This record gives sequence, structure tokens and C-alpha cells, in this order.
Amino acid sequence: MGSGSWGTAFALVLADAHNEVTLWARRPELAAAINAEHRNPDYFPTIDLPATVRALSDPAEAMDAAEFVVLAVPSQSLRGNLAGWSLPDTAIVVSLAKGIELGTGLRMSEVIAEAGAVALDRIAVVTGPNLAREIAERQPSASVVASVSPATAEALQQTCHTARFRAYTNTDVIGCELGGATKNVIALAVGIAIGLGFGANATASVITRGLAEISRLGTALGADPYTFSGLAGLGDLVATCSSPLSRNRTFGEELGRGRTVAEISASTRQVAEGVKSCASIQVLAAAHGVEMPIVEHVAAVIAGRLTPAEMITALMSRSAKPERY
Repeated sequence: MGSGSWGTAFALVLADAHNEVTLWARRPELAAAINAEHRNPDYFPTIDLPATVRALSDPAEAMDAAEFVVLAVPSQSLRGNLAGWSLPDTAIVVSLAKGIELGTGLRMSEVIAEAGAVALDRIAVVTGPNLAREIAERQPSASVVASVSPATAEALQQTCHTARFRAYTNTDVIGCELGGATKNVIALAVGIAIGLGFGANATASVITRGLAEISRLGTALGADPYTFSGLAGLGDLVATCSSPLSRNRTFGEELGRGRTVAEISASTRQVAEGVKSCASIQVLAAAHGVEMPIVEHVAAVIAGRLTPAEMITALMSRSAKPERY
């Protein structure tokens, strides 16, 4: 449900795992183009889709009799989409979105449970180093499929495991979702540093201290600390902060070079989840008494309260502390 870059890439993975896949496209003309060309002309115009992928623009028809419903819409539009959809009663519902909902502070699995009336043991999330283009090109990749139900996680694992996409199960949904959402904000900070002309010392410092912030928040919310040293934590963080394919890092680079949030947003159809989620993550951290200075300062840049240069100065001017405190 969603024919953007990540939705299309995951549809390809599912087809490679010998499944019949329906790809829902909001615009009928895009669905028609995908069926005619066996490619997604808006996102991957040079990558062929397997014959077992078909596109539809009617959501009810797309989900009819589905065993798995994969939600691949942006995090802040998930609730609105669910309000207009009727999810199959027995399907496993899978979230690909990495964000925290504005206003509620809910993780995506919580939004699905609440807005979609889906039991938690039927909900799974896919997270980890998921750069869509590399996965669509069938480059080797490993990810986590997480659910509070081991049986649900294992069912999804069997459904998406291929020779090029290796899926690991995890029952720590809290940690997996927080890692996936918060790393986008850290990637914005890394991009800002790169855009300002800083090198490897600066970016490595932001990545490492960013991981400390993610771990603090996760621990406060009941996550397993070991999750953050795995694919859903460190793996996703490194990929998103290191690759020029990362929407969030690229968005941060443009901020560092002097462009505004409005200018960057208007120039791309891709969604940088961290731009919206930074504010909700900051509120969530404050509610649990967790200090997250990188997230806080990125949120201030996005809101226009700080310039990128002022953000770096403010972070570097904080009082000296032990590495763990």
C-alpha cells in the first residue's frame, strides 16, 4: 500500500520470494504505467519489476484477500490513510514507515493498532539499513522483521527472505521502531555537518553521540538495549548517515549549504521522515526525562530557530561531561 521508492523496492523483494504482489498506487495513471512498463517510472525507471507484481489504484481491490498488507506510506499520513481503508480481518499488517506521529508521540505499530483496529500480534515492522535503491537493485542487504508475536515475525521472515534480502526476527518492536525513527534525525545532523564542510571526525562524532541518544530514549521506553547494537540500531544509523542515497542525510546537506526547509521540500517528491519526526521525538524524550541534544538542536533548525552554523556552535559549547552519565 504505497508505490514510492521503499514500497516499490519491498514489492520487488516479496516477488523475488515467490509471492503474488499487488502494488497500490494512489494515482491511476501511475498504476497503469507500472502495469504497462513493468517499471515504476516515477522512482525506478530503469529497474524491471517481476511479472508477479501488478499495480492497482483502488485500495479495497488491492487488499482483497491479502495475506499480508504492507503499509508503505509516510508516517505522518498513515493515520489518515487507515481512516479510509478497511484492512482484511486476518491479514498480517506490516509497517515500513520510520517515524513518530506528531501530536500523539505514537510509534507506527501503535498508530496501526489504534487507527486500524488491528491486534498487536498481527502487526509487524520492517526496519534496518533499508536504502531503497540498493534493495531494488538486488544488492545484498539484511534487515529486521519485528513483532510482539514470534509467530508473526517468523511468518513475515519466510515471506520476504531471498538470496539478496536477509531477514532476521526480533520481538523488541519498541526498540526497532525507535531506532528507525530517530536515526533519521541524526542523519539530518550528519548531513548538516557535511553541508557546512566538516569532515569524518565531525560526522563520526555525531553518529556515535546520536546512537547514545537513541539508546537512552529506547531504554527509558522499555526497549532492549541490545537492539541498538544490531541492524535496527547501529546498522540503520550507519547506512542512513553514510550514504548519499539517504533522503535525510541529503536533506541535511542542503540545509548546511544554506537552502531552506521549504525550498528543499518543494524540489523533491521524496519524504525525509526526520524533518517531521524530529519535533515529535523531542516531545517524546521530554515527556520521559531523556536528554537528546542532537535531536533538540536539529528540531530547532527545522523550525527556523537556529541556523545550521548556530546549531554546531551550540552543540559544541555544551558543558563538559563524562561519556556515560
